[in-house]
Amino acid sequence: MIDFDQIDKLIHEKGRLAIMTLLSTRGEWAFQDLKAELSMSDGNLITHLRTLSTAGYIKETRDESGTRPRTSYELTAEGRQAFKSYVEVLGQIVQAAQQG
Repeated sequence: MIDFDQIDKLIHEKGRLAIMTLLSTRGEWAFQDLKAELSMSDGNLITHLRTLSTAGYIKETRDESGTRPRTSYELTAEGRQAFKSYVEVLGQIVQAAQQG
């Protein structure tokens, strides 16, 4: 039986799931790239990024060496493990649905 309590509710929200998925596919994403890829407003994206950062799932890096400051995000080791566990639970759900 699947333990649905194992679904990480922090990741499960659509916007945060999208962010975590993108960050898991490549090492680092700039804020503007995330915004464009996900078609989110600045405020919506910032809110989700702060939630994930507070949980320790992502880290923020600021580079102010160029003409415009650049903020980028990447998964922490804890975030990568949380996402892996989340995907494993989803895999169990898919497997159960296919057997039914």
